[in-house]
Amino acid sequence: MGGCVNTRSVRPLVLALLLSALAPVISGCPSGGGGSSSQPVAGGSPTPTASGGSPPPGAPGGGSPPPTGGGGSPAPGNPPTGGFAGTFTHHNDNARTGQNLSETVLTLANVRVQTFGKRFSYPLDGVAHASPLYVAGVNIPNQGIRNVVYVATEHDSVYAFDADGGMTTPLWKVSFINPAAGVTTVPPNETGETGDIMLEIGITGTPVIDPASGTLYVVAKTKEVSGATTAYVQRLHALDIMTGAEKFGGPVLIQASVPGVGFVPLRQNQRSALLLSNGVVYIGFGSHGDQPTYHGWLLGYSATTLEQVMAFCATPNADKGGIWMSNGGPAVDSTGNIYFTTGNGGFNAGTGDYGDTLVKLDPTGTVLDYFTPDNQAALDAADLDFGSGGILLLPNQPGPHPRLVITAGKNAAIHLINRDNLGKLSTGDANAVQSLPNIFPIGTSPIPGNYSAPVYFNGTVYFGPVGDTVKAFGLSNGLLSTAPTSQSSAPFSYPGGALAVSANGNADGILWAVERRGEAVGVLHAYDASNLGIELYNSEQAAASRDTLGAAAAKFSIPLVANGKVFVGSVSQLTVYGLLP
Repeated sequence: MGGCVNTRSVRPLVLALLLSALAPVISGCPSGGGGSSSQPVAGGSPTPTASGGSPPPGAPGGGSPPPTGGGGSPAPGNPPTGGFAGTFTHHNDNARTGQNLSETVLTLANVRVQTFGKRFSYPLDGVAHASPLYVAGVNIPNQGIRNVVYVATEHDSVYAFDADGGMTTPLWKVSFINPAAGVTTVPPNETGETGDIMLEIGITGTPVIDPASGTLYVVAKTKEVSGATTAYVQRLHALDIMTGAEKFGGPVLIQASVPGVGFVPLRQNQRSALLLSNGVVYIGFGSHGDQPTYHGWLLGYSATTLEQVMAFCATPNADKGGIWMSNGGPAVDSTGNIYFTTGNGGFNAGTGDYGDTLVKLDPTGTVLDYFTPDNQAALDAADLDFGSGGILLLPNQPGPHPRLVITAGKNAAIHLINRDNLGKLSTGDANAVQSLPNIFPIGTSPIPGNYSAPVYFNGTVYFGPVGDTVKAFGLSNGLLSTAPTSQSSAPFSYPGGALAVSANGNADGILWAVERRGEAVGVLHAYDASNLGIELYNSEQAAASRDTLGAAAAKFSIPLVANGKVFVGSVSQLTVYGLLP
């Protein structure tokens, strides 16, 4: 009951036909352009364009300034693929394991300062909070076959770059703003922001790619002023990965309601990564700095028509309960059921309110099960989001509970939960398979605990908590070790380590971690995944600042490892590491 789900009353968006005219101008700008060529149309929707009035995307001389540093790039049209097809979603797969097990180039032996380092970087027009994605062997018109890395920024731009440095400009770039027509990114202070997202708000959540259809799905937020009217808008875009052109009649306005509650685009922060499952794109929303009034939302859109097919509100009879997970994404099991955690908010399962809860939905948005810590009221009162750190569906384990999900949040505890029976609310969390309370007690800024999605490799789960060392916990018979089996020698300041794993099967396992040191410095680290006490490399080891990131790391953005290269997003550039020539 509770008004939490309304699938039958969700209708196709009436603006679909109107917005179908909003395809980006990929082959150049209309006459009169000289920068963005977007023109205002009904509803204030801009036409995203190719990079600022320059030659067509991918043509010499178009787009942004060239990548800097490094050499030895492959000949255009003949990129090495290394057998890895791509990273199409946040943390590599819909279980959110964070592991690329097809990395044959980077090994424990060659990721060393003598043989590995910064190769080149691409400038960006805004902060890349969204993590990069990668597709091998994309056929770019007039440019041949390329390995492509895709990056989205808070300046409401999406870039496609040659992942091997074979181009000096973006292969294509799309922008969703047009300042001359009153369409801009959203100033953070207008949301009531408290400093969480600095400078401007545009694209925050990591996109998702459908390799079968060659489509990248991304949500952009804009402020649109027409005369005395100001609107704050969020849209779902479906872009052709070869050209950046809009597909399927997109973009579509994001809007939703359940009885008594409506979606408010200004207040809702699309921070969590997008999920693509069984032909539906799922999009989660939290808040901007807990500014009221907001709710946690999970919305589903058809991947081929962009029609809304599901709308779930986490707190229809309360408030808050944001789905943000520090840029992590909802996960999906083999039967198509969806898992996510929520932040602080009202909880009453009888009225359909699920603040500070691990929720399991079926694809229609019906709640199948949930787990709520027994101190939920205290967590809510203290802003200790249970759902700050994202989730991970573990591979099947031996023991009585083979199907497990793991999470850790601001409450500084790890919870290992049975996916077949999440346990609901129980005294002392007795229905959890395992709880490790106060396992991350050190962090103090702004709040202790965990703000990063865990990753898994070869029987081990890794966490990067706030103000603490990166830690590994072994799995045995379906239970975690009660203390770390290894940990890094140095701690990571707020928000903790952003983690990814590369390996060749079970061999050459490397844990990659991005460290963010305030607003000025970012550091890439590489550890032996079997013993985090062995640091193989970090980007400050080389003399003369050879490998420095060159900018502050973007909060929560994870490193991407693909075909011998490591891609790191920051506040102003994409930096690419690999074996030195």
